[in-house]
Amino acid sequence: MSEGESGGGIREVRVLAFAGLPEIEEGADLAALIAGAFLAAGLAADDGDIFVVTSKIVSKAEGRRIAAADREEAITAETVRVVASRAHPGGVTRIVENRQGLVQAAAGVDASNTPDGTVLLLPVDPDASARDLAVGLRSRLGVRLGVIVTDTLGRPWREGQIDLAIGAAGVRVLDDLRGSRDTFGHELAVTQAAVADELASAGDLVKGKASGMPVAVVRGYGHAVVDDLDTPARALTRTGPTDMFRLGTDEAIALGRAAGYDEGYAAGLAAGRGSSRTV
Repeated sequence: MSEGESGGGIREVRVLAFAGLPEIEEGADLAALIAGAFLAAGLAADDGDIFVVTSKIVSKAEGRRIAAADREEAITAETVRVVASRAHPGGVTRIVENRQGLVQAAAGVDASNTPDGTVLLLPVDPDASARDLAVGLRSRLGVRLGVIVTDTLGRPWREGQIDLAIGAAGVRVLDDLRGSRDTFGHELAVTQAAVADELASAGDLVKGKASGMPVAVVRGYGHAVVDDLDTPARALTRTGPTDMFRLGTDEAIALGRAAGYDEGYAAGLAAGRGSSRTV
């Protein structure tokens, strides 16, 4: 009988959240605190457990909380590329690519679950953070486990936000099904399941945003856990040549107009129709 499957071909995945973690301060041994709260809750670790950890507590432990009277300045500092921006009655929303290679609103800068006058930045390297956590938790709990570090993101063409994986260690983040066949014998040509993102969202169902439970454990999906801790969630990001939606609509239109103007101006010069240029 395979893992996560019981008699009669039934498959089961369990997602558990547990209380007991204190407010995380800079320099905290996060692996020790998580393992301690996990065991204090009366839980025992199983081989193949996947710990789903919100990035906020990782950021706090790594000293990524900063004073920010102007949150917009912090967003600008974390931005590599502006994808889209929209004005609204409350200000301006910016969708950007940040230093971690993620495309998300406000560069991941967050003013929730932190004191007034401060904001939390994302971990500098979420995959490295996940690896450190996995090493510490494997050592303390004595089992082969995986770690996923999550953040809350919106999605194009969909309302609402979900948790997605921004860091991973010891978990196959993609299940590449290309070349396999479906139940009708058709070959799958493009299907790659974003396992780490699905696990991140499952964890958020029990963690929530204001429950004081920033860590969840997924059980019954141990086939995705591997010995190698170098399984970066960054492999899930689609930027650069594979990005089909590099700009927001308004930004793409503005860029096209500017390019068309420059092309027309250059053609006019070549035809000898003057050198005056207005924008």
